[in-house]
Amino acid sequence: MWNLLRRVSLTQWIMFSMVAGVAVGWLLPAESQHLKVLSSLFLKMIKCILVPLVFATLVVGIAGHCDDLKTVGRLAFRSIFYFEVVTTLALVIGLAAVNLSKPGVGLTLPAAGSAGDKVSATKVTLSGILDHVVPRSFFEAAAANDVLQIVFFSILFAIALVQVPKAAREPMLRFCESLMEVMFKFTGLVMKFAPIGIGAAMAYTVGHSGLGVLANLAKLILTLYVALIVFCVLVLWPAARWARVPVLDFLKAIKEPALLAFSTTSSDAAMPDAMKRMTEFGVPRRIVSFVMPLGYSFNLDGSTLYLAVASVFVAQAAGVELSLGQQLTMMLMLMLTSKGMAGIPRASQVILAGTLVSFDLPLEGVLLIIGVDELMDMARTTVNLVGNCLATAVVGRWEGEYPPVHLSRSEPGAGGAS
Repeated sequence: MWNLLRRVSLTQWIMFSMVAGVAVGWLLPAESQHLKVLSSLFLKMIKCILVPLVFATLVVGIAGHCDDLKTVGRLAFRSIFYFEVVTTLALVIGLAAVNLSKPGVGLTLPAAGSAGDKVSATKVTLSGILDHVVPRSFFEAAAANDVLQIVFFSILFAIALVQVPKAAREPMLRFCESLMEVMFKFTGLVMKFAPIGIGAAMAYTVGHSGLGVLANLAKLILTLYVALIVFCVLVLWPAARWARVPVLDFLKAIKEPALLAFSTTSSDAAMPDAMKRMTEFGVPRRIVSFVMPLGYSFNLDGSTLYLAVASVFVAQAAGVELSLGQQLTMMLMLMLTSKGMAGIPRASQVILAGTLVSFDLPLEGVLLIIGVDELMDMARTTVNLVGNCLATAVVGRWEGEYPPVHLSRSEPGAGGAS
């Protein structure tokens, strides 16, 4: 029996735990609420990996694999350019989907004033996001697990490290390389607890919201899921073809972090394992260590698409007709403000609330979404993860470092979709 259990893969254990969690949440809704502590423990274990891993991989990726800052600048430019193109397309697809399906038409908004305790009415501005990027203290940013600020500090630290003499640079690089290897092993140990944490998270979610939440606002949920699928087919798949990514192998490589992102609705939780998987997949470590953390601040494709759908949905529910010009203005605002999501607690709701206030739309509309937000968060977080994993391969291809030699020859998987 023990040998049989050992042959079950981690992915199979995760799938089993998700099904078991749904069953427990449905059959024992009250008791399932006590399982939240297990999912919280798992998420805390994952999140304690983030700061040392992001810091070490960025420093090694920048200072350990380039002799001049032009290489870093080129990699940063190509990454940001790709992120902007992809997130803009995500906004366009989201706006098209919500205008075609009109999920908000016919719905009634909650009573005015009832949203005050649940969402923030603070406007999200570009200047506020830029001010947030720079940490007052590395240790404060580390304690808050603020990925955006850690990325900023780590990039500057690595650039400074490139400029010091080799004798002073080598000890710090060796330290960061050792730290990075240890954190990857740490990730492997924590992932052994994943089936328990994920099953508990699913049980808590279903027990808290009930299966009936699937029927509530079903048209909005369906609109988002269809739009995300269209985005994957029309944007991510062609990008994978261009980068010569064997799609089936790619999906196989990231299936466990994707399941983790789907079940926990946490991009942060899935990032350490995703970085490890993409390195094993053949993308150079210096590319993964630079693009992946940067992508979690600038390339949240699923969340950006969701914001476009949700904003117009609230306008439809409020009976407000937005012109094409207003929607394009909204798209531009979302393209800018969504870049700060990585550093904002309950980011999507805050950005959405700020957008609604900016366009004089009723804040109460957010309450319509909160009840089913977890279901939508599962999908958008998974697309965020897949998009950032693919971004490492695309930028690696652009840099001429992906696919690796063993895939760039005449193997069937090297030509695109396998």
